[in-house]
Amino acid sequence: MFALIIRRLVQLPFILAVIFVLTFTLAWLVPGNPLLQPDRKPPKEVEEAMKRQYNLDDPWRFAASYLTNLAQGDLGPSLQYRDQTVNEIIGRGLPFSAAIGFGALLIALMMGVVAGVVGAIRPGSLLDLSSLTMALVGISLPTFVTGTILLVLFATMLDWVSIGGWDWPGWQFWTGGWWQQAREVLRGILPPAIALALAPAAYIARLVRLGLADVMNSDYIRTARAKGVAPGNVLFHHALKVAFLPVLSFLGPAAAATMTGSFVVEKIFEIPGLGRDFVSAVVNKDQFLILGLVLIYSTMLILFNLLVDISYAWVDPRIDLAEE
Repeated sequence: MFALIIRRLVQLPFILAVIFVLTFTLAWLVPGNPLLQPDRKPPKEVEEAMKRQYNLDDPWRFAASYLTNLAQGDLGPSLQYRDQTVNEIIGRGLPFSAAIGFGALLIALMMGVVAGVVGAIRPGSLLDLSSLTMALVGISLPTFVTGTILLVLFATMLDWVSIGGWDWPGWQFWTGGWWQQAREVLRGILPPAIALALAPAAYIARLVRLGLADVMNSDYIRTARAKGVAPGNVLFHHALKVAFLPVLSFLGPAAAATMTGSFVVEKIFEIPGLGRDFVSAVVNKDQFLILGLVLIYSTMLILFNLLVDISYAWVDPRIDLAEE
């Protein structure tokens, strides 16, 4: 396992280098001028000076300068937000997106595993049909529909969130009244997390149901039953661990996607996360912000997939990570 971790970490810079080249090429070829914003149109001489300052007139110099600063941990200035660096924008938005994404991942796991187990042990029953219906609704309904419904429910009926903007207690959480602050944080996180969790929960439910249906007919499960092992132990200790392997494969990219934010959910609930910044960066051709967010997302995706591979050995000891 240790050799796998070292090998993946050694491969990380080379993978990010390929991603950087592809992203940089696409970002540079996108038509538009990042210096000409609707609310900021500098004079021609100022525009030319800014192009020389940021190397926007020469892709090779831009790439060389960017990589030099990147090696020092500097992702560069934002061409869209005045007097802000990409490091500051990511540092401001990532905690919000990560909090919502982590909550969404936990909710998706709980909902998906429960629905999948119920559907597998009672095939054709009302509970099975209910779980299949939930999975179909979660996959079919777009996020802006479910997000809007949840916003109406939690804002107007339960008064948990505000329609005008997302409430976050922030640093006051640690200055007193921690239980009340924790409750307020939970109220703020839960609605957007549920909206973001419905689609992955549906996929997890399907994977668990199909995996359990196949594993429960295996020879070692019949042997365990013949030995008198309790049905609960057969299901959760023997069958579910093996059936959970496809879910682990799905969790790698799902975790990175949820924790880096969803533009639709963040827009509906007015969450100042990374999803909104990324879409805005693409629209305004903010090369520095585009490259920074893509590199952050790619790094998270690679690391989460590494954690998934490590988890394989814990779930199923028969898997030899040394052969991966």
